[in-house]
Amino acid sequence: MAYRYATERVDHTDLASGYVLRSVPGQPGFPARLASELFQRSLAHLDADPVGLWDPCCGGGHLAAVLALLHRDRLAHVHASDVDGDSVRIAARNLDLLTERGMAERERELRAGAVEFAKPAFSDRAEAARRLAEWLRSRGGDLRHSVWEADAFAPVPPERRVDLVLTDVPYGNLAHWAGARPAGDEVHALLRALSGVLPAEAVLTVTARARRVDLPRGVRALERVRVGNRAAVLVRAGDLR
Repeated sequence: MAYRYATERVDHTDLASGYVLRSVPGQPGFPARLASELFQRSLAHLDADPVGLWDPCCGGGHLAAVLALLHRDRLAHVHASDVDGDSVRIAARNLDLLTERGMAERERELRAGAVEFAKPAFSDRAEAARRLAEWLRSRGGDLRHSVWEADAFAPVPPERRVDLVLTDVPYGNLAHWAGARPAGDEVHALLRALSGVLPAEAVLTVTARARRVDLPRGVRALERVRVGNRAAVLVRAGDLR
């Protein structure tokens, strides 16, 4: 598989949730092609390169890990946090795959599963882990990362600078808001809370399964994107204050 720094339609099977990257039961994965497009759109509004990335509603860390694997050469570090401790533990294991050691351990685990369960599909997944390791190595190798448990409505920012927040917020029956939920619109409250701990020039990119992601009154979007049943909005942190 050849990954490309573009938004064209290529095979992202190796990045599917539950294939090499671990999944959390009941939590959906995020389309890799859309993740890549949103990341590149966000970079166009930033002067920093490489950038620090943070997903403060990370769930099992699938979105953050996919972005880090696809765009290792544009990232200085990646961070992920969530209010759910069980999800954070899975996210930590997924972001550990951003190191040569972690991906090698995952490949060995999958090859052992192929022998133990006599399932060729495990060998296919092990080969995917090998390909991902080679890709990561070719784009800069191990990536600094951190994962922690925190409420996005009362965010604890990472120690390293964050230039870009990219997150998929809870929706429908698949995921739910938790933590110190505010009165009123949760997305507005999330954006306000995050903007308070970010540099003014940072970009927040928020997606949801909805027709539109609304912003607080008077706040102008940098961009809006609609793909299938998902909508996204890009906004400058300083514009939310």
